[in-house]
Amino acid sequence: MSLPGGWEWLIIILFLLIFFGAKRLPEMAKGLGKGIREFKGAISGITDEIEKAGSKPVESKTEEKPEAKPEPKKAD
Repeated sequence: MSLPGGWEWLIIILFLLIFFGAKRLPEMAKGLGKGIREFKGAISGITDEIEKAGSKPVESKTEEKPEAKPEPKKAD
């Protein structure tokens, strides 16, 4: 699938101008830009956390469990 050519972009822009109006388009573009910026920030934060978790040496924690004492049997 290819990107739209010159005429297709012109039709899309005209449709947006007619449908939303010239005043709302900059507001919509600003909101879209903020959303993309937040998404990229979240993705980079997640990848940083994964890299930090992968670079830490694995510590083997062997917890010693106390030995269970057998309970005395009750006489009924």
